[in-house]
Amino acid sequence: MATFLYRLGRLAFRRRWYVALLWVAVLGAVGAGAAPAPAAPDEASSMSGIESQKAFDLLEQRFPGSAANGAGARVVFVAPDGQKVTATDNRAVIEKFVTEASDGSQVSGAVNPFQAKAVSKDASTAYSTVSFKTKADDLTDTSKQHLESAIDQARDAGLTVEVGGDALATKPAAGGSAEAIGIAIAALVLLITFGSMAAAGLPLLTAVLGVGISMASIMALASVFGLSATTGTLASMLGLACGIDYALFIVSRYREERAKGRTPEESAGLAAGTAGSAVVFAGLTVVIALAGLSVVGIPMLTKMGLAASGAVVIGVLISLTLVPALLGFWPNAVLSRRSRKRGRTEAGGENNGGSRWARFVLRRPVPVLLLSVVGLGAVALPVMDLQLGMPGDEAKSTSTTERRAYDDLADGFGPGFNGPLTIVVDAKGAPDAKAAVRTITEKVGATEGVVSVSPARFNPAGDTAVFSATPSTGPADEKTKDLVHTIRDERPAIDSTTGATFKVTGTTAVNIDVAQKVQDALIPYLIVVVGLAIVLLMVVFRSVLVPIKAAAGFLLSVLAALGSVVAVFQWGWGAGLLGVEETGPIMSMMPIFLVGIVFGLAMDYEVFLVARMREAYVHGDRPAQAITTGFRHSARVVVAAALIMMAVFSGFIGAGESMIKMIGFGLAIAVLFDAFVVRMAFVPAVLALLGDRAWWLPRLLDKALPNIDVEGEALTRHSDPAPAPAGDTDRETARV
Repeated sequence: MATFLYRLGRLAFRRRWYVALLWVAVLGAVGAGAAPAPAAPDEASSMSGIESQKAFDLLEQRFPGSAANGAGARVVFVAPDGQKVTATDNRAVIEKFVTEASDGSQVSGAVNPFQAKAVSKDASTAYSTVSFKTKADDLTDTSKQHLESAIDQARDAGLTVEVGGDALATKPAAGGSAEAIGIAIAALVLLITFGSMAAAGLPLLTAVLGVGISMASIMALASVFGLSATTGTLASMLGLACGIDYALFIVSRYREERAKGRTPEESAGLAAGTAGSAVVFAGLTVVIALAGLSVVGIPMLTKMGLAASGAVVIGVLISLTLVPALLGFWPNAVLSRRSRKRGRTEAGGENNGGSRWARFVLRRPVPVLLLSVVGLGAVALPVMDLQLGMPGDEAKSTSTTERRAYDDLADGFGPGFNGPLTIVVDAKGAPDAKAAVRTITEKVGATEGVVSVSPARFNPAGDTAVFSATPSTGPADEKTKDLVHTIRDERPAIDSTTGATFKVTGTTAVNIDVAQKVQDALIPYLIVVVGLAIVLLMVVFRSVLVPIKAAAGFLLSVLAALGSVVAVFQWGWGAGLLGVEETGPIMSMMPIFLVGIVFGLAMDYEVFLVARMREAYVHGDRPAQAITTGFRHSARVVVAAALIMMAVFSGFIGAGESMIKMIGFGLAIAVLFDAFVVRMAFVPAVLALLGDRAWWLPRLLDKALPNIDVEGEALTRHSDPAPAPAGDTDRETARV
């Protein structure tokens, strides 16, 4: 492996024009393919295998043209203080709104609140549901403007009007100015780390190119594989993160080899052969983590994982070929200003911050180990109270009309009104369909925790009905979750007496089902991903204990990150500092996202840090000295990579939506724990205690595992027999 990559790096350096033009041609080709490609429909709401989705499918089948998944707007009217919506003038305004809203080309209907009994008991609040034939993404600007005009007329008449639902909901930006600040901080970290504008810009340039190729490929293949814009979100984020990291490590190793007096071409080859080997296997661990998302069984997650895996593979290929090629164009530009000014490169000091920290840990490994484990364990404790769900309008800022509509409905109709359950009755096999539906309606209405049920609505064939049940508690309340399970548990007895069956769906039920499915898949996902990664790391490090230690450290960091998310977004500790106005359940996908992304990044840091220790150990260093050597050469770069990731992820904390804040905070805090506590404290402490045993491998495994030479031992015969004198290096540089 190391020899092949060494030759590839030297070839890319010498044939730099061909390599650069090849990647530009690839970008142009995929860009041309993406331009005419039709966009695929967004499948984010489709999730096979759960009851609530089966109910939606049944609705679409039995109620043709009803668009069960169509967009909707719930328009809430609140009368001025001391007045009622049933007053003559106010009623006229609301009825005029219903008439105006119904007259839309994409509108399937608008409900009159006075006919549908959608008026609160104190008559202070009423609401009208406007249903559309298409999904929110397919609504035209004309349809939205028509509804907004009708709403403005009602407001001008003196009523307070707020709008919930997805028809007019705005999609907040991921991070806005805060995200731009994060990227600027990342550039600043690179500049400080390398002391060179070129060295700081090269990783950013190659990473952006890789993301461009990945996103264009996703767009070109969207209609073929059913990919959507949502699919590319994870690919873009991880493609950028890993692309920067991988290029950073290659450039750092190139500078180190130049500091030893080697020629630019030789340095590029050695950087590709050593750091490049670590890049390959770090990339493989990320691919394993992302491809493992298919274990969850959620189509959207599977597509996102595979698309992101492709982005990471492209990032690896660019780092191994384009980075050496660009170094060939500007061999001295990536060196520090001081090195360029003096006309020669200088080796780094033997006593830098990384080596000093390593010696500190080596002197007191037990206290460092205990402190890191106990500290992360304490931060992880809130995970015991983890509640999964999908935060809705209640988690939005009070400055949004969706949040105000939510609060007005809760005040007027009760907390459970914002999360009604939709009951779909399949009476096709019942002898008397109407009687069966009536019995089911009465049974559900009599269930403890149900405040009211709506009249059942039959399809044209008369064999299917749908009605809603309003819980007494809010959609995010644990009692509502228990109510859904109770109703479903009553189904066998009801089915046997009526001959009909029913399914529970609606937004609240969907969120409950998705949370349960993700929770059930989390352990199998962890087993698959961690198990495969242990095997891969065993091949890389030719050790049994080092991969197990790496997996244990990852579990500590990801559990601590999840605990922090629970403490802030569920318990509310420090929520105000992040602008979180309402606490609630943790987003259902959050544990899976966190595990997959953090695992990939954590294994990146593990491979780059420990591979350098392994390299020193193989070349004759004692275990303690190998740890110090690894930290001296890699600690600064790993810290820089972690700071870059934290800066980028922290940009999402500035978003206006609670879910985006949650993702940004969770990823940033996870990188903080993994890079600065696990990799910088836990890992060297464990290795110090293990000593030579850390690199032990049973004889049978030693024979069975392939020897890939990730530490580059075979490269010693390819490298220069002696460091080139400064004058020779300068002449070689001038020739290049």
